[in-house]
Amino acid sequence: MVDQENRGFSLGLGKWEKRGIEEPVAEAVLRGPREGFTETLSVNMSLLRRKIRTPELKMKSMQIGRRTRTEVVISYMEGVAEQTLIEEVKTRLQRIDIDGVLESGYIEEMIEDNSFSPFPQILNTERVDVAASSLLEGRVVILTDGTPFALIAPITFFSLLHSAEDYYQRFMIGTAIRWLRYIFLAISMLLPSLYVAVLTFHHVMVPTTLLISMARSREEIPFPALVEALIMEVTFEALREAGVRLPKQVGAAVSIVGALVIGQAAVSAGIISAPMVMVVAITGIASFTVPRYNAGIALRLMRFPMILLAGTLGLLGVMLGIIVTYTHLCTLRSFGVPYLSPISPMKVRDMRDVLIRSPWWALNTRPHLTGEGDQYRQAPGQKPGPTRGSE
Repeated sequence: MVDQENRGFSLGLGKWEKRGIEEPVAEAVLRGPREGFTETLSVNMSLLRRKIRTPELKMKSMQIGRRTRTEVVISYMEGVAEQTLIEEVKTRLQRIDIDGVLESGYIEEMIEDNSFSPFPQILNTERVDVAASSLLEGRVVILTDGTPFALIAPITFFSLLHSAEDYYQRFMIGTAIRWLRYIFLAISMLLPSLYVAVLTFHHVMVPTTLLISMARSREEIPFPALVEALIMEVTFEALREAGVRLPKQVGAAVSIVGALVIGQAAVSAGIISAPMVMVVAITGIASFTVPRYNAGIALRLMRFPMILLAGTLGLLGVMLGIIVTYTHLCTLRSFGVPYLSPISPMKVRDMRDVLIRSPWWALNTRPHLTGEGDQYRQAPGQKPGPTRGSE
């Protein structure tokens, strides 16, 4: 209050407790920015603004939740993102009528195209650089107050298999790591089922020496290969989940030591054969190469029906499972974008950033289905080389 004045000032001096900017734990990289989103929406918006400093970066705010009134921000690049995509995202968010939104996972389940698919159709990330690169490709980023995870739409299946570090290393290294990831993706999903199918139905496919060694290791095992694989897979998944829930200091040690101790004890007791322990261990290691947790857990879930099909129908069941999975992936959409794009439907121009990681001077166009508003991301003739007249 001021003396001899009939009006006063009301100043909002309240301060919210907030977490500082830290490195994302689930998306760590060897080379790249170390900053991640926090639970404070204003901080997350400023982090994006610092990455992309053009006025074309638009942020539209709305409130979702009758009681929590959670603030949600839709971020996109004007002139790059398709207007139909922006309107579709707004429509789906405005359609949500719920009493509270405590995490972005609430919104993800409300706006995805197919809620009954195990495969995620919206990408979530803590990394600011991942969100910024998605904006530059014509995608939409959804920021939610109270959570460090931003939602990115639309995505493809291959978006889940790409890491931010692929684009920070030299393109040859990024391509090699990407191919290694694809190979171990197939191993993670198919190796236990192939082992069960071969042991149960297709002995002639195994070399005689190896078959004798495997038969010797299974002499005292009371269970068929199908039951043996299911026991080991369930045990391994339980150990991995326990390692995640335990404190960080002891979680990794407990999961690794527990797997070694239980595996060795099971082999010594004659419950599980040594080759099966090795197969499950390789499969578990292969599943860790998938950079996105929600994509990795979907593949881990698909492993169990594949094992059941292999134990009942052999390699025919494995092929049936692959066909059904591929057909399901072909039917999925992420805000209208085909899930297996640009392979199905084929778009040769976009293949430069799927099976390989082309050098940056060759990635002169944005993805076909998301960045058509501004197709070219760089000027022509960016290939490096000596300047004219240099010796």
